[in-house]
Amino acid sequence: MTKINRIITLGLVLMANAMCFAQNQAIIPVPVAAEWHEGTFSINNKTTIGTNVASLRPAAEYLSGVLAKETGTKIKVKKSAKATIVLALNSEGKEGAYSLHIDKKGVRIEGCGYAGVINGIATLRQMLPELHYADIIDEPAKSWRGMELDCSRHFFSKDEVKELLDVLAFYKINKFHWHLTDDQGWRVEIKKYPLLTEKGGWRTWNNQDSVCFNRAKKEDNPDLIPDAKKTRKLADGTVEYGGFYTQQDIREIVEYASVRGIDVIPEIDMPGHSLAAIANYDGLSCFPQIGWGKLFTTPLCPGKDKVLAFCKDVWKEIFELFPSKYVHIGGDEVDMKNWKKCPDCQKRIKEHKLKDEHELQAWFTHDMEKFFNANGKTMIAWDETVQGGLSATQTVMWWRSWAPNAPKETTSHGNNLICTPNGEFYLDYDEDGKSIGKIYNFNTELDGLSAEEQQRVLGVQGNLWTEWVPTRERMFHMAFPRMIAVAELGWSSKENKCLDDFKTRLSKHFALLQKMNVTYRIPDLTGFYNTNVFVDEAKVKVNCVDPSAVIRYTTDGSIPQNDSKLYTGEFTIDKTTDFTFRPFDKNGRKGDMTKCRFIKEEMAPAVAGKDLKPGLSAEWHEYTGADCAGIEAAPVNGCYEVSEVAIPDSVSGNIGLIITGYIEVPADGIYTFALLSDDGSYLKLDGNMVVDNDKEHSPREVIGQHAMKKGLHQLYVRYFDHNGGQLRLNVFDQNGNKVNVGYKH
Repeated sequence: MTKINRIITLGLVLMANAMCFAQNQAIIPVPVAAEWHEGTFSINNKTTIGTNVASLRPAAEYLSGVLAKETGTKIKVKKSAKATIVLALNSEGKEGAYSLHIDKKGVRIEGCGYAGVINGIATLRQMLPELHYADIIDEPAKSWRGMELDCSRHFFSKDEVKELLDVLAFYKINKFHWHLTDDQGWRVEIKKYPLLTEKGGWRTWNNQDSVCFNRAKKEDNPDLIPDAKKTRKLADGTVEYGGFYTQQDIREIVEYASVRGIDVIPEIDMPGHSLAAIANYDGLSCFPQIGWGKLFTTPLCPGKDKVLAFCKDVWKEIFELFPSKYVHIGGDEVDMKNWKKCPDCQKRIKEHKLKDEHELQAWFTHDMEKFFNANGKTMIAWDETVQGGLSATQTVMWWRSWAPNAPKETTSHGNNLICTPNGEFYLDYDEDGKSIGKIYNFNTELDGLSAEEQQRVLGVQGNLWTEWVPTRERMFHMAFPRMIAVAELGWSSKENKCLDDFKTRLSKHFALLQKMNVTYRIPDLTGFYNTNVFVDEAKVKVNCVDPSAVIRYTTDGSIPQNDSKLYTGEFTIDKTTDFTFRPFDKNGRKGDMTKCRFIKEEMAPAVAGKDLKPGLSAEWHEYTGADCAGIEAAPVNGCYEVSEVAIPDSVSGNIGLIITGYIEVPADGIYTFALLSDDGSYLKLDGNMVVDNDKEHSPREVIGQHAMKKGLHQLYVRYFDHNGGQLRLNVFDQNGNKVNVGYKH
C-alpha cells in the first residue's frame, strides 16, 4: 500500500482531524486528511527552497517570491533537494493531489504533477506566519474549479488580471475562463483583422455605463465609476472607453497563470454576441443592417463561407496564444430571426437537410468543432447548443438554471459537463446573506444522472459578467468571498464539508484578503430584517461575521459616512425608526449600506372568511414592464389555482402575476415573511406593504414582518419577469416555525 493510500484509509478519524486542523489553521479548501503535532517551523534568512526536478523550478521561484512578499525574507532557490523547503513530484493519486510535511527540519511538498505542488504551496501560504508541524494529504474532488471573467463589457488591464490570478491560485482555482469578445468590445489582438481591436476594442459611453454612473451616485460608491484611465480622446473630442490585449500581453498572462497552476481558457463568442466584429468588417452578418433586437444583437451569418473563413482565421491565431486543451466558442443567446429570412442561411439548411435554425447553429458549431479538434483542441459551449444536437467531443457549460434537463441530455449523450447555473454561480448577481450557502451546498451529484453520467461532471465555475462591474475594486467586491465558496465546493469531498465550519474558517480569511489588497464585499449585516415590527419596544442588535468591520448608522435617511454614529452594541427603541446601517473596513473603505425600518404597530385584526378552500388564486398577465405597477392593466393570459406563492407551471415568457388569497395564523404574534423573486415582487397583508422587492433585479430575497391577531388575513402579491424567473414566499412565526399559505374563495 502506498503512503498516500495508507494515510487516506485511516478514513473518518483523519477526516475529523483534517476538519479540526483546517479550522484551527483556517485552511480553505478543507484538506482530505491531516495530522498535526506540537511545534512550529519558522521562515528565516537561512531558509532555502530546493528541487532537483527542472519542471518544478518555476514553482520554486514562485514560492520564493510569495514568501519574500509575505514574510519580508528573501529565500534562495537551489537546484537540488538539499534545502529546508523541498518540492518534489509524486505520481500517486489524482492530478493535483499533494502531501505536505512540516517538522523541525523543514518543509516537504510532494505533488502529483506540477499542479499538485502548486496546490501544496497554496496550503503552505495559508498556514503562515507560523508553520505548525503537520502531515497533510489532500486531493481535489473535481478536476474543474474555475472562474470566468468578462473583459468585454468592461475592460481589465493586464496587471489587474494578474492580481486576480494570484488570488485564484491562493484558493486552488485551476481554470481561468477568459471572456474576450462580445457585442461591447473585442479585447484580443488578431493580426489578420486589426480593426477588431483598433475600432472594436473601443466604444462611447453606453447604457451599461449609465447604470454604473447612476448607481455610483445613489450608493455613494466610487468603485462603480468606470475607470478614466481606460479612455481615449479622438481628434474630434469624442471620448471612447475600452482597451485590448496585445498578443504579447496574452502570452505573458498565460505564462503567469501557468506558473500558478492555472489553465487559461479563451472564449471567442460566436455566432451570437459578435457585434464588435460584425460592425467593423463587412459581410459577416446576413444583411447590412445590424444592431440590437428586442433582447440580443445581430449574429454572424453561418450561411456565408466568408464568415466560416473569418472565424477559422481568428481561431488560428487564438490557438497559437493559448496552450490550453479547452477553448470556448460561446454559442448562447442567438437571435435567429435574420437566419429565417437570409437566402444564404436557408440554402445551407437545405443543402445539409437541417430541420430548422437551431440545427443550423448546431451545424455551424460542429463545423467549427471539427476545426478545433484538428488543431488538438476540445470545444466548450454554453448549454443552448444542446438543442440543435451535440457532437461526440463537445463539453457543455450548463448556465441556465431554468433548463434542468441540460445536464442529463449532455451526459447521457456521452459529453462532459461543467456546472455554472446562474442561480448559484453568477457572481454579477448581487450577493446577500444566503449566497455563500447556496454555492457551498450546491449538490454536484446532479439529479437523474447515472453513476457513469455523473463521472462526466467535470466540476464547477463562478462567472463574473461585467455589464455593471467597471473597476478592479468592483470586480473583487463581486467575486469575493463567493469564489472562495466555489473553491471549496469544487475541491473538498462531500463527506469532508460543513457550511458552519466553512463560515468559521472564512471569517479568518478576511484579514488575509485585506493583506492581498482584495476589496472583497464586507458581508451582510445581520440581526434585523428589511422591515421589523414591534408592539411595545424593540432591541436593535447588529452583527457582522467580518470581525474587522466597523458599523456606522444614520436615522435621518442620509448615507452613513466614516464620521457617522458608531454602532457599539445592542440598544432599545420604543418608536418607529428608519435606520441606514453601513459597514466599513479598518481603513475606512465603504461597504454596502442597508436600509431597514423598525415599525411600532398594533396587531392587525383578523377578517371573516366564508366558503374558503386551500390554495391561492393567480392571474397571469402578458406584461413587459419594469416594475409591478402596471401589471393589472396588461392583457390576461390565464387564471390558475396555486398551492403557494410561486410561478404556475405553465406560465413563461412575459410574466405579470397577481396572486390573492388569505393566510391563517394560529395565534396572535409577529410573523416574518421572506419573499424571493427574480425580477420584482411585493407583498401586502391587510392592505399594508410588508415586503417591497420591486424593480428589475437578479434573484433577491427581502424579509419583512407584520403583527397579526389569530385568524385569517388578506394576502396580495404582485410579481413580474421576462426571462426564466423565480418566486417564493416563506412565512415563519415568532419561534421560527413555518406557517402555511393560504386559502381562497
